[in-house]
Amino acid sequence: MPSPRRSPRTRGVARHGRLRRRRPVGSLLTGLAAALAVLLVSGASLSAIAARQLTSSVTSVALGNETSVPEEGIGAMPGGANVLLIGSDQRDPGSAVDAGVVDGVRNDVNILVHLSEDHSQLTAVSFPRDLMIDRPACTGDDGTAHPAAAYQQFNSLYELGGVSCTVAAVEGLTGLSVYYAGMITFDGVIEMSNALGGVDVCVTQRIRDTDTGLDLSAGTHSLQGKDALEFLRTRHGVGDGSDLARISSQQVFLSSMMRKIISGGTLGSPTTLYKLASAALGNMTLSTSLSSPDTLVSLALALKDLTPADIVFVQYPVVDDPDQAGRVVPSEADAATLEAALQADQSFTLGDDAAGRGSTVDESVPAPEAAAPPAETSAPEAGATAPATKGAPTATTPATTTLPSTITGQTAAESTCSVGSSRG
Repeated sequence: MPSPRRSPRTRGVARHGRLRRRRPVGSLLTGLAAALAVLLVSGASLSAIAARQLTSSVTSVALGNETSVPEEGIGAMPGGANVLLIGSDQRDPGSAVDAGVVDGVRNDVNILVHLSEDHSQLTAVSFPRDLMIDRPACTGDDGTAHPAAAYQQFNSLYELGGVSCTVAAVEGLTGLSVYYAGMITFDGVIEMSNALGGVDVCVTQRIRDTDTGLDLSAGTHSLQGKDALEFLRTRHGVGDGSDLARISSQQVFLSSMMRKIISGGTLGSPTTLYKLASAALGNMTLSTSLSSPDTLVSLALALKDLTPADIVFVQYPVVDDPDQAGRVVPSEADAATLEAALQADQSFTLGDDAAGRGSTVDESVPAPEAAAPPAETSAPEAGATAPATKGAPTATTPATTTLPSTITGQTAAESTCSVGSSRG
């Protein structure tokens, strides 16, 4: 039977009790879109002075690994750069969000962003909130030391130790070094969607979710404000009602948002860009390593030539937890394949049948024009290391590989629809 993989760090005592259940406050994250928008603003359209203005009041936290950050910097990091983006259910006084009962702050959305060393691909890996893992020992944002513990739910990490402990867990799970991180709240999503003037999403059939208050008819809708947030939060209204369906439905929104930011003229409007960046940064906490204006500008310059086809959204591979209904554990073989590709800084494409539980191809939109077929290669083996040099593909440094279709996701260039469900 699959089970959570053990961290190489010291193990703690297993705790099998269920976490206290709440009315689902759901998950958002346009954190990826938020971060990319901020970075594109800083480097592509506004000066470093504007970046300093935008970051002057940003809250920052230390991850504890600052002394290990490579000197090359985020835009030239050997083997690519990794940034963890966290979407929390935090609501500050005066928040526009009034749904749900708050009994703690959870990291309900967790996306690991990997920017390849040659800046040709950006991969965004979503970790399910219901994923059970062995938590490594970590030091929280407030300096409190937390011992390792087995069989912990992923979305309990932020409440335990903030950004730092969430980063430590992702490093232990994937074998990747994560030197940069950011957290965004519900209100940041509302303000960002307003700054963009809405994001178009396609729905195959009615979505009705009494938990979030969302009620959308079949068709295409331009969502902003609380409507956008309700769409991102909805779980019972899409697919089979699982968190995995919600992740793929969120990818529908994020892909459309990225197409609008990159291809829809948004980058040509300094006013819109500044509003977008201000909305995101005003509702984010950044690691000290990421909060520097120079770092943001450096990353922006590394991202500026990406197209929607270069942005790949992937769900971290999981299977149902055999010990607890409603929870999931890593799918050992697929997780190892994905992690090996990221560790080796390997460019990859997704299989033909990679749609997730909550999305499907939008048949009304022509498929994006395919690039020239890559040389036939196989996925790297688990534990593979990044190539020492970049350049033309060789037998040991293949250009591109295709992941198994059991690893789900999509590129930002693909037009997809959320699979509605009235079960909510």
